[in-house]
Amino acid sequence: MDRLIIGISGASGVQYGVRALELLQALPIETHLIMSKSAELTVHHELDSSVDEIRALADVYHPVRNVGASVASGSFQTRGMLLAPCSIRTLGEITTGVTSSLLTRAADVILKERRRLVLMVRETPLHLGHLRNMVAVTEMGAVVAPPVPAFYAKPDSVDAMVTQSVARALDLFDITLSETHRWTES
Repeated sequence: MDRLIIGISGASGVQYGVRALELLQALPIETHLIMSKSAELTVHHELDSSVDEIRALADVYHPVRNVGASVASGSFQTRGMLLAPCSIRTLGEITTGVTSSLLTRAADVILKERRRLVLMVRETPLHLGHLRNMVAVTEMGAVVAPPVPAFYAKPDSVDAMVTQSVARALDLFDITLSETHRWTES
């Protein structure tokens, strides 16, 4: 079974995780969603969707407190995990290995199993501690991929910028989408 875990933390930019779920619906990839409690609060400030509508986009939803869920085990086969967005707090927990929820436990398992972990870190400006955590998690095998707009794609809306950032993050899992604008190919 081809699976991908989508984690949504409480940083601004929950639409990145939502867009990932939307883009993956058309593919034969089973999606497993974990949302932090902060992410659920952020949804109400940033989107016109409800938390239930977002959960419905995933094939499987795992409550963040359920540390006994399938995605908390290394025996659960998956391509990896996309954290979109990834808050600085979530980054810190992953970097230290001191996890407090299913969201960070699943990311920790992905790293220990040497699978792909992509973190769309959403914070600015960054202090030295943030940068050191990014270096440390990269040394551990994760990919830090902040959602930076690709202006060569000539986006005509915020949605187009979000889609391009998410499509490039999904590229890191060898998931190719027709929505992806590529330099000199668009």
